[in-house]
Amino acid sequence: MTDATDETPPEPEAIRARAESRFESPVSTLTELDGGEVGTVYRVDFADRDPVVAKVGDTPLSVEARMLRYLAAESSLPVPEVYDASDDLLFMAYVEGDGRVTRSVERDAADHLAALHGVTADRSGFPFDTLSGAFALPNPWTDSWVEFFREHRLLDCADACVAEGKLPTSDRERVGALASDLDSLLTEPDAPALVHGDVWRENVIVRDGEVRAFIDPATYYGHPEIELAYVALFGSFGDDFFDRYDERRGIEEGFFETRAAVYGVHPLIEHVRHFGDAYLPRLRRSLRELGY
Repeated sequence: MTDATDETPPEPEAIRARAESRFESPVSTLTELDGGEVGTVYRVDFADRDPVVAKVGDTPLSVEARMLRYLAAESSLPVPEVYDASDDLLFMAYVEGDGRVTRSVERDAADHLAALHGVTADRSGFPFDTLSGAFALPNPWTDSWVEFFREHRLLDCADACVAEGKLPTSDRERVGALASDLDSLLTEPDAPALVHGDVWRENVIVRDGEVRAFIDPATYYGHPEIELAYVALFGSFGDDFFDRYDERRGIEEGFFETRAAVYGVHPLIEHVRHFGDAYLPRLRRSLRELGY
């Protein structure tokens, strides 16, 4: 799967026309929404039906739709209903949020993710390659989680960064040294768990003290600790989240001390790839603190 489509994202008037055709109702307003690092999202209001969300971008949005539908079918994780999808345009349910992340929201998020991580597979990977932001995520079924993380997350992303001129070869060598030591740093899960893959504040819609929807997934089966590491790295949630998750599923010894930082190297490389060298100092600091 390629990282981006060759199609030009539709303009607002084209979105309006396609929305009226799909939902058979006149569009009253089309409002661009905040949030999201990749693509543009609109609220589409109609004369005689509930609003929907229209997302456009130069990544294949049909893949995002497949992930959302998979999560809806295989788990209890709240996600927006997908109404229609093509590579250049995704229509889904509009979910209202108030943006207030309270202690009850953190506990509710922990409950949802703990339940999600109870959905397991025999191997790490996924039925199809997915996306993280604008870039493809390879998901070949792999017997070893550590091998999957090494080859298809850490090294795959680092090599892509080097090829695009975003990561110096000296930093790639440090990532390679870390990758060589993963067997002694990480553990295998009892069973690979279904993960959302991109849990940060902007991807969790909250209202009235509850999580209403998780959006923008980067889904696959792997060690659930990688989800927790992502939450910790970007401060998505705090102690209430981790305490509640520990009550529900348990957090193994050594996660906060070592493994969270190891897992955090991958999203930092992803951020270098997405946003450029502004994230290089943080990546280098993380590698240095791990001894690389």
